[in-house]
Amino acid sequence: MVNKFLLSLIVFVFLSPVWGANILGLFSTFSPSHLLVHMSIMKSLADQGHNVTIVTNCKTKLAPHDNITLILAPASEERMKGVNKFVENSMQRKPHFIQAIFSTLTLIYSILGIQYDFVLHPQVKDIYENPHVKYDLLVLGYLFNDFQLGIAAKLQVPAILSWVGLPLAFVDDTVGNVYDPSYVPIVSFVTETTKQSTGLWWRMHNLFSWIMLKIFSVGNDFVMTFLYKHAFGNDSSMISYDEAKEKVSLLFYNYHSQSEGPVRPTVPQSIEIGGIQIKEQPDSLPQELAYFLDNATDGAIFFSLGTNIKLTFFEPQLLETIYQVLSHQQLRVIWKWDDQVPKPGNASNIYFHNWLPQDDILAHPNTKLFITHAGKGGVAEAQYHGVPMLALPVFADQPGNAQLMMASGFGISMDLLTLNKESLEKGIQEVLNNPVYRNNVRKFSDLYRDRPLTARQSVIYWTEYVMRHKGAYHLRSPIVKLGFLARYNLDVYAILLLIFACSMIIFVFLLRFLVNTILLKRQSKAKIN
Repeated sequence: MVNKFLLSLIVFVFLSPVWGANILGLFSTFSPSHLLVHMSIMKSLADQGHNVTIVTNCKTKLAPHDNITLILAPASEERMKGVNKFVENSMQRKPHFIQAIFSTLTLIYSILGIQYDFVLHPQVKDIYENPHVKYDLLVLGYLFNDFQLGIAAKLQVPAILSWVGLPLAFVDDTVGNVYDPSYVPIVSFVTETTKQSTGLWWRMHNLFSWIMLKIFSVGNDFVMTFLYKHAFGNDSSMISYDEAKEKVSLLFYNYHSQSEGPVRPTVPQSIEIGGIQIKEQPDSLPQELAYFLDNATDGAIFFSLGTNIKLTFFEPQLLETIYQVLSHQQLRVIWKWDDQVPKPGNASNIYFHNWLPQDDILAHPNTKLFITHAGKGGVAEAQYHGVPMLALPVFADQPGNAQLMMASGFGISMDLLTLNKESLEKGIQEVLNNPVYRNNVRKFSDLYRDRPLTARQSVIYWTEYVMRHKGAYHLRSPIVKLGFLARYNLDVYAILLLIFACSMIIFVFLLRFLVNTILLKRQSKAKIN
């Protein structure tokens, strides 16, 4: 009898009840690498038994799944040309500050076009105009597309935002996180992140960067309102853009503050899922790659610059320089290579392939160095597996990620535009032969892994929490409804300043009156005498 009771208790505890909610994921982006985070979220929910529909504009390597319906709504080639041109220009010259701002705005314009076209794509429009499924939740990949929250309003469902990078000021604003520039380093798409400090000049520079981002946020909000009206304005029953923003229930960050820092206060709506794309158990490598890596007795270097930095953007001389250095290494080299470009040679120590399972390669014990563009996903995977890095950042958040990685002692960063054989060889040998980098990143790995819930468990728990509590809007901070002046008490400070100024004027007036009165009395006494 007791044994039956214990067995029933064990079944009750470990086999948690699952209901099959209908969850819609919308992911429009210029970068296929962003999908790694978004797809990992959706796969976690599908594995939990939920029915998941994913619509994206990028092709994905997602394996077939019984609970996942995948719909492709591709972006136009014209829109993607603008993004590719920006990346290509970033690799060919280093712009000064004004040029960087202009080129970044051009990139954002292309991204906005991609996001707007996605909403009006027939495959997407059919979902919210003629819904065939009653959805319970929308998961929205976040990237200059706040206006797409109108789809959540159309479907009358709560929304969870998925952000693939470090916390940015305009991302924090969606849930009301307070971004304090006195100690939280600003990461932007224009300026590189500097090492965290509390010195006066650092705080002044950080405050200036924060102000610039706030100005950008105001402009972005204006653009989002405009796009919202154009995309959904023909529906008289639609709520306003400000009301649609209140549909946000949670914000998933691809970030882990306890290890990545800085530790800062956040609202309950912001959930950290740093490393969600990292498998708890790596998959088996393809047979040919596994043989190559298993037999790397001296170790291996993994070289990948992600999906956006195409080899066609490289000057032929630069590719030849990199090849000459890597082909003379004693270690084996795994090189992500685009098929559009002829290989510079057939060195026996180099394995070329156009698609490589990055996380599984970094998990292999023979991988000794990761040469990376410092995308957030790749850096997180290397940190998780304790692999030191040599960063070759190009654009967007990559320079900031590389700077933070270097400041943490996980590796070094180099400039692709000034790279030569001597500097690359020296950089590789520095990271390989200096144990400080490997020791630092392994210590970090212990911190990164040590959490009460894994990233996957956090996604499942909080997503189901939102659905259980019909949006969980009780978690929302009151600050999200405050305007810019009220949020930072600027109106209060203005009134206090006005009161102080008026008090000083009155004080000066009374002082002058008192002085004049005393002087007049003295003059009167002098005349009498």
